[in-house]
Amino acid sequence: MPPPAAVKSRLAYIDWMRGLACVLMFQTHCYDSWLSPQARQSRFFMYSQLGGTFPAPLFLFLAGISFALVTEKLWQKNLPPAQIARTTILRGAEIFAYGLLFRLQEYLVAWGWAPKTDLLRVDVLNTIGVSMMLLGIVCWLVLAVRRGPRTRLALVLTAAGTALLISLLTPPLWTTWRPRWLPWPIESYVDGVHNLGTPQAGLFPVFPWTAFAFAGLAVGFILQSQWARAQEPRAFFSLGLAGSVLIEFARWLDAQPRQLYSVYDYWRTSPSFLLIRVGMLLVILTGSYAWCRWGAGHWGFSPLIQLGQASLLVYWVHIEFVYGRVSILPKHRMGIGGASAGLLAISLAMLVLAYARTKMKGRGVDVLAWLHLGPART
Repeated sequence: MPPPAAVKSRLAYIDWMRGLACVLMFQTHCYDSWLSPQARQSRFFMYSQLGGTFPAPLFLFLAGISFALVTEKLWQKNLPPAQIARTTILRGAEIFAYGLLFRLQEYLVAWGWAPKTDLLRVDVLNTIGVSMMLLGIVCWLVLAVRRGPRTRLALVLTAAGTALLISLLTPPLWTTWRPRWLPWPIESYVDGVHNLGTPQAGLFPVFPWTAFAFAGLAVGFILQSQWARAQEPRAFFSLGLAGSVLIEFARWLDAQPRQLYSVYDYWRTSPSFLLIRVGMLLVILTGSYAWCRWGAGHWGFSPLIQLGQASLLVYWVHIEFVYGRVSILPKHRMGIGGASAGLLAISLAMLVLAYARTKMKGRGVDVLAWLHLGPART
């Protein structure tokens, strides 16, 4: 086994990608909160929000990869499947509890004008927690049924198949198969309906978002295979090539004159959205690995890696200074230049916060050590 420092260096691409997700999240939220109605009509704003379609898939995808790494380590210790499941599912439940706590904080900060239903809003933290619990259940079933040389292959195929199944079921579950018989707080985890009668934009229900976590789980188990460990660069570049092929296939599928579903909504429910995003995530994965291994990512201090190491903390804090009552700029009143200056200030402040959190770790004052997005590293 490689020494801990080597393992940390080898996994730097995960933190780098989390940091990239944080930066994309900052710019999406800042421009959405601060730009004036006139500025929101610009092409600049359109592209900024297009970049905002990546943070949630990145966080979920990386949660899946991290989950595979943790499960792999427990599996190699020959722990029984039930014990592995208990450890990983409890971690998912912990993240889900943080999501509920975050919703409570948001409600208290907005006391007086936020509706009580906001307490049950299905946000990205809630979905990451639910996704991790589902990942644990699926891994438990596979490990309990399949023990042998082909166990890894079974895990990869099951994870990839589950991601595809979730994607294929999303359009009908949002339309003709909507589970209207469920109470709306539960139905919202299926189709993001909230309490408004129809699926809402800006929510993160299990269908389709959990599919990204299962895709990450499949990739994570591939990267832990003996072949990938022995030929790591080739493994990563093979995944990047597969991602490029997946992107072109998704574009071809989206361009077909006849579609499988009667209601085709590319940006919210289409399987093409999942395929092209997973393809892009694989390309980003390859690029981040190359950057961290041969590029400037390994030259010392990396702002993105630093942010990625405290991704949940900076997510939690920046929301209040962008959308909350303590917003550093007036909402919906800024031009592009002013909002960009605010974005720079937020980004630098979150970088300092992430750095401080890292320095506090292990010194008896690490009260925020649990604020890390994804399974804890063991």
